[in-house]
Amino acid sequence: MNTASQTVPRGAPGRGLLHARGVRVALVAETFLPQMNGVVGSLLHVLKHLRAHGHETLVIAPRHEESPDPRALHGAELALLPSIPTPGYPELRLTVTSALRLSAILREFRPDVVHLASPFLLGWQALRAADALGIPTVAVYQTDVPGYAQRYGIPGLAPAFSRHVARIHQRATLTLAPSTSALAELVGLGVTRLRHWARGVDGERFHPGRRDERWRRQVAPEGELVIGYVGRLAPEKQVADLAAIAGIPGTRLVIVGDGPERPALEQAMPDAVFLGFLEGEPLARAVAGFDVFVHPGENETFCQTVQEALASGVPVVATGKGGPVDLVQSSRTGWLYRPGDLDDLRRRVLDLVGDDAKRRAFAAAARDSVAHRTWARLGDELLGHYRHAMTAAARSGTGPGLMNRAKAA
Repeated sequence: MNTASQTVPRGAPGRGLLHARGVRVALVAETFLPQMNGVVGSLLHVLKHLRAHGHETLVIAPRHEESPDPRALHGAELALLPSIPTPGYPELRLTVTSALRLSAILREFRPDVVHLASPFLLGWQALRAADALGIPTVAVYQTDVPGYAQRYGIPGLAPAFSRHVARIHQRATLTLAPSTSALAELVGLGVTRLRHWARGVDGERFHPGRRDERWRRQVAPEGELVIGYVGRLAPEKQVADLAAIAGIPGTRLVIVGDGPERPALEQAMPDAVFLGFLEGEPLARAVAGFDVFVHPGENETFCQTVQEALASGVPVVATGKGGPVDLVQSSRTGWLYRPGDLDDLRRRVLDLVGDDAKRRAFAAAARDSVAHRTWARLGDELLGHYRHAMTAAARSGTGPGLMNRAKAA
């Protein structure tokens, strides 16, 4: 096990969340640093919150050629496993390992609960290992893998992927879903033991005060209104749909992100500004510099970039399907357009770019709509979900006590 850092001494295993010295959490991620996406971003916030409250953490994730910066791990230990590039998307890594190998890692760390971040391949094996050791599991549903199969041209695999997703989440002690649409999707797959857990937003970083007129002049030198998108440039995001708004007079389309579709998108939208991947302060400045934020993806279980735009005081136009339905309040903070209707998308964007007063009113309401969604609050909610899973496991006669009794014997 590669230990990045460790600030909290280990105590007796299986002591439970309510113990004064905290809980031990193993977090299993299908994707991790240096790759950055919504799953990784939320996981880093979870690590920060757990460390701030005196809990001990271990991250089990794919190994990349570049090791994560230890400062980003917030004191977590790190177990990196061999991985291979995903065909057609080498930035994403696939980890193929055994439940036996993961059992050894979990035995050494002695977690009270296993957090499965968007489980599919690695998460499935970790779930099997945790079950064998009697450790409760909290599975966080964050990726619509069956929907991705449709977008990547392999629709024939979607039914098998759906069955696998259902098997994972039905077997977990508890599943957390980030939106009402995600909850409904899982219910449709027959998953029970479900709870809602959304995402927090950094309201200090993503703030209207980050708006920078010098940045705006760089991307829109003629004083155009800026229509922006942030996210991966990959099929599941449907970024090609932005071509429907690329030629609106008096506007400049700015696309933030990178991915396998970037060359084709640059060719299809030659007048758009492509800024590549941004993070930290440059990302916050870019988002706050938008006049309208647009997200066309229909497979979003939540859509963190929509929430970050709202926190930045930017009205949003998004498809009326998936996670954005919970985030965008039509006729108050933005518009939800009919899924797949690009004429409706264009009409909604034209409505905002053509009405300065409406755009300002939507912008003020946007910030207010997410002001309560702090990561501290969501972190506390997550600890409550861990407590629920541990209690449920104890009542059913499973849980870390089984592992510890076996070790003692």
